[in-house]
Amino acid sequence: MTTKENAKRFILPLSATKSKDAALVLLFSALTFLSAQIIIPAQPVPFTLQTMVVLLSGAFLGARNGAYSQIIYIAAGAIGIPVFAGFGFGFMKLFGPTGGYLLAFPFAAFLTGYLLEKNRSFLRVFVSFLFADAMIILSGALYLSVFFGGNLKAALFSGAVLFSVWDILKITAAAFLVVAIKKK
Repeated sequence: MTTKENAKRFILPLSATKSKDAALVLLFSALTFLSAQIIIPAQPVPFTLQTMVVLLSGAFLGARNGAYSQIIYIAAGAIGIPVFAGFGFGFMKLFGPTGGYLLAFPFAAFLTGYLLEKNRSFLRVFVSFLFADAMIILSGALYLSVFFGGNLKAALFSGAVLFSVWDILKITAAAFLVVAIKKK
């Protein structure tokens, strides 16, 4: 295998290594940052639009590139760029109360993209978003239980139940957006 082939295979793994794909991955990383700044304050985890953008990244970019967009977002925050909610930053944010949610973002984007590869009916999009959002919320709540002294019931209430109505609204809006854009 030549050096050029190795570079294409290992260094530039974006689908077809196209500039457009790379730009879209970076765009969704930036949109995740912007959506993190739309905050309804709550303790210990604020309400944001991040999860909506995470789901949309998988829907529009596909499984792999959607996950890449979220990995870039998390890496940017971890190395000190203030991209997390409330312009938070730093590796320690991944070990704070919101860490479980953040670390689930790439997996949720991947799951969404994977589930929507073949069919993008409203029902399929909605259910795919529901599963991926549940992954984020449950991961976050499980991680949050550490900050509640291992009390999973309190963590599920504070980190999952309180988000349920808000998340259903975001999932519904995002599903309508995907279907509307698909029709054009």
